[in-house]
Order: sequence, then structure tokens, then C-alpha cells
Amino acid sequence: MKNLKKLLCGALSLSMVLALTACGGQPAEGENREETAGGDAPIIGISQYGQHGSLDNCREGFLQGLQEAGLEEGKDYQIDYQNASFDDNMAIQIAQAFSAEDAALMVGIATPAATACYAAAEDKDIPVIFTAITDPVGAKLDSGNITGTSDVLPVEGQLELIRALQPDAKTVGIVYTTSEANSVYSIGVYQEKAADYGFTIEAVGVTAQSEVTQAVDNLIAKGVDCLSNLTDNNVVGVLGSILEKTNEAGIPVYGSEIEQMKLGCVAGAGLDYVQLGIQTGKMAAKILTGEATCQDLPYEVIENYSLYVNSKALTSLNLTLPEDIAQAAEEVGGNA
Repeated sequence: MKNLKKLLCGALSLSMVLALTACGGQPAEGENREETAGGDAPIIGISQYGQHGSLDNCREGFLQGLQEAGLEEGKDYQIDYQNASFDDNMAIQIAQAFSAEDAALMVGIATPAATACYAAAEDKDIPVIFTAITDPVGAKLDSGNITGTSDVLPVEGQLELIRALQPDAKTVGIVYTTSEANSVYSIGVYQEKAADYGFTIEAVGVTAQSEVTQAVDNLIAKGVDCLSNLTDNNVVGVLGSILEKTNEAGIPVYGSEIEQMKLGCVAGAGLDYVQLGIQTGKMAAKILTGEATCQDLPYEVIENYSLYVNSKALTSLNLTLPEDIAQAAEEVGGNA
């Protein structure tokens, strides 16, 4: 249990970070912050790298996982939730604030948030849980007082799905952020597996979200047959704008998780990020209660993936869904 002095100091430090956030043009206090009053209940600091459907689902699933493990919010833990708005510096400041308030556990949703939490937690040996990280080994988050869940993509399932829907397609276009370890790892897997399904990969790297739509224009100009979307934070953040361009060009976009299909991707082999979050929350509960340490719990992956289709988007692009896929896939209502 934390004494009152530590909690007050931690709260003051966190307020200073939020004040800096507001001054720097980021969302002001109250727009990206959720705290649950819990008295002396241990603090779980949740740092979410940015706001979009899959990361939101991870967070909601994480909270559900804690509850399914039998923990009660306000009694067994209190939540300090922060959103970095895709700003690496803000992710670092948030993590440092969690350390200053002596959080009992830090949770990093997406690689930059998890990396920042791990760095800030190291001096005090605060346990860290991550989720929505494709390559924990590449991110150097696979040892020490840290564990969590990986959202490694079912690339072969995606390529098989694209081949079934577009039998004559030759080139798959992908936009990715060159500094995002998850995306770099996934591009490598796509390039390794593509030939097995008769594809070549046309990948365009970007360094910032502002470059994404131009990269899509380049892929359209090169005549790619479709785009396959990763869980790249910069790309997902402007998916609506991407779909406007690809729909006009008559090029299908395949998503990698259910929220992308809701926005208008035609189909996808992907993960359920709520379930990923639940799995993470149950791991966190073991650590918070002392049942296990991070070292006792190697990071986990979801072995099974699901097929999602958006029939409105398929119809608008004149794509026919094979019967076997129609029977196996979950229909996702959404934009076309």
C-alpha cells in the first residue's frame, strides 16, 4: 500500500505532465485522462499510445480481464489512464509520471508506450505489462520485469484470403511506418511468404502520419491490385482518408482486425483485440495479487485468428465472396 505522501507527490507530478500536454497543443486535462478514486488501492497506470479502435478495444478488454479474474476496481486497484496521442515524447512523460506516483503496475498499449513504461519502471523495478506489440523480441521487451501479449498478424491467413477473393491479383501494396517495430517485422513476414501465394509485395515506408495518404497515391499509381493494412498506428489513424482514395480507384483494402472492416475494408484475417486485452488483464491480475511475477509469465500470443468480411464494401468493389469463406467469416456491418 502506498502512503498518502507518495500518492500526493505522484498526483502533483502527473498534473504537471498534463499541464505541459495542454500547453504543447495536445488534448487538455479531462480529454484523455480517466482516474478512478480508490483510496489506498494499488495504482495501475495505463499508457495508450493513441486512440483508435484496436487500441481502445485492448484497453476495454484489459479492464474486463481484471474483473473476470475476480478483482474489483476501487478495492483491489485504481486506474490511471493516459493517452499519448501518438506522441513519443508524451508517452515518455506519462511513463515517468506513473513512476513518480509509485504505480503498482504499468500497462503499455502499443510498442512506444510499452517501451517508455519499461524505461521509466526500471529504476524502481515496477512490473510492466504490454499488449498490442507484434514483435516483443525485436522491441527488446522479452526479458526483465515485463511481460504481456503479442498481436502478431496471421500473414499467411491474410494472403490466402486475398488470393481467394482476387484470383488474378499479382501485387499487394502495404504502407508502413519505418520506425514502428511492429510494422517492420510484419513487412518482413509478408515479403517472406508472398511468393508462396503468387504475390509480390510493394511496400512504401513513411516516417509520419502526414505522409501516409501520399504513399497510398504512389501505390495506386503503381497499379497495385489491392492494399493490405497492418496494425500500424500512423496508417490506421487515417484509414478513412485511405479508403476514400482506394474506393475511388476501385482498389480493395484488406484489414487486419475487426475495427478496420467496420470502417470499410473489404475483409481481413485478424485478431479480436478485446480478447487480446482480456488475456492481458488476466495476466496482470496474477502479478498484482502476487500469484506470479513477470518472469514467471512469458509473453503470450493469440494462436487463433478470425475472418471478417464487410459485404457492403465487397459489393461496392464487385468482389464475390467464396462460399467456404462466407460460412467461416463473421459479417461486420460498417461503411462501404
